[in-house]
Amino acid sequence: MSALSFESVSANYSQRAALRDVTANFAAGAVTAVVGPNGAGKTTLFRVALGILSASAGAVQALGKPIADLSREAMARTIAYLPQSADAHWPVTARRIVSLGRLPYRKTLAPMSRDDEAAVENALSRCEANEFAERSIDELSAGERARVLLARALATGAPILLADEPAAHLDPAHQLLLMRLLKEEAARGTAVAVTLHDLTLASRYCDEIVVMQAGRVAAHGTPSSALSDATLADVFGVAAVRMENGALVAWRPL
Repeated sequence: MSALSFESVSANYSQRAALRDVTANFAAGAVTAVVGPNGAGKTTLFRVALGILSASAGAVQALGKPIADLSREAMARTIAYLPQSADAHWPVTARRIVSLGRLPYRKTLAPMSRDDEAAVENALSRCEANEFAERSIDELSAGERARVLLARALATGAPILLADEPAAHLDPAHQLLLMRLLKEEAARGTAVAVTLHDLTLASRYCDEIVVMQAGRVAAHGTPSSALSDATLADVFGVAAVRMENGALVAWRPL
């Protein structure tokens, strides 16, 4: 079932076209990677899904409802967002940052409930962030902050999770942990959409891949079909290095 859908969506930054007639679906219970060169429209796709940037044409629906019909509270409970930046602007503890993921379920100034506290502890544990949960966020490394921000998104428990370049600040071991976490989240029924530059991670861990090029969808399907030799050459200008079973393991310039 499609949890998040784009139907012939276009969007502009001032007079510049950022998305052009994009049709794509993100299924519940699946991890879908959005890949493409810099400037292809990956982050813009998420901005439109969140209502940060309005579509100039087409329709975006979340759980079968137009996103324009969702209140701010409903949107926050429906779509959890992990932004690209891992910057920290306030000297508060990592635990406090993760607890912000529960705000959509609390009234103003209300204390956290037992369910809120349990969700925060679970998210910290899953992201292996317990050991620095009481440290100030501005004292953590970029990789540690990235894990805390992922925990904040997971604590929300929304049926749709958008993660924008979450692997960017992580070492190889925690990149693998990240992808396993996203797979686990999808197994719970969440529709997970993640932008990635590492095509091998996308090929290995994602159920579907959307390939973006110049604001358009160049390919959409399983990893083997979306990351075909022809698409890799046309969109990325690279040739694939594959295992005998066809799995993508690396790439080289044409």
